[in-house]
Order: sequence, then C-alpha cells, then structure tokens
Amino acid sequence: MLKIILSGGGFFWVLLAFNPAGLAADSETMTASANLIGTCKFTATPSLAFGVLDQSLTTDVSAAGNLQFWCTRGAAYTLSDQANPAVGDGAFAGAISNGGQTIPYTISYNNFNGTGIGKTNLLTSSLTARILNGDFVNAPAGAYTGTVTFTVAP
Repeated sequence: MLKIILSGGGFFWVLLAFNPAGLAADSETMTASANLIGTCKFTATPSLAFGVLDQSLTTDVSAAGNLQFWCTRGAAYTLSDQANPAVGDGAFAGAISNGGQTIPYTISYNNFNGTGIGKTNLLTSSLTARILNGDFVNAPAGAYTGTVTFTVAP
C-alpha cells in the first residue's frame, strides 16, 4: 500500500492507493419462501328474529338474515351447520325453546360451497328461516330462544 500526504492551504490530503488485484468479490443467491394457508373467517354475528308468533293467524312465520365471510382467494370452501358439519347442503333443522317447551324451525341458506375471492371481497350467504304455523299454534306463551353454529372452512 502506498500512502501519500499532500499539503496545501492548511489542509492535508491523504491518498491511499490499493492494489486492485489484491481484492476479491463474492456473491450468494438466497431463496425466500413462505406458505400461505387457506383461511376462511366470518365477519359479523347475525341473528334471526321471528318476532311475534301470533296464534290467531294461520300462516307460517319467516325470518331472514345474512352470513358474511371471506376466504383466501382460490381456496375452495364449505359453509355448514352444526347438524351437518362439513356437508354444505344449505339446510338446517333445529328448535327454539322456552324451558321444556320447544318450537321447531328450519333454515335454508345459499352459497354453501364455492371458491374464495380474497379477504377484501366478502361472500354472503342469505338465510331464510321458517316456523310452521302448526308447530306454534298450541305452544305456551313465553320467550323462545336457541342457537345454531355455522362453520366455514377451506
């Protein structure tokens, strides 16, 4: 290595000269990887309210609602209920209760099988629930409640 010190105007300049043949460069290629798993998630908790069941009428009572969810783009999904887990048939039969008294009801829903379109593109399954008049016409008065669990999975 050669070191030269130059002086001028009160400043010192240091120049270093290297032998370029004495240096060696190297490079390496690195692989980056990730595994994105298919995911489905509900975005809201819906409810179905049948309202007042009027025993003086002869008509069935209906209620409607929506399940909203998202699934990873390109992932096949199945929306199912607790009575038919992982089946995705779009039908549920259950009951609401008041103590030991029950009133049966059904729910039909669409969009139970499909392909995800990404987290920012919500999917909707429309729910239509129905209580037959004959199932509540002789039921005792009171507040009836129940739950149903839906699952959406890739």
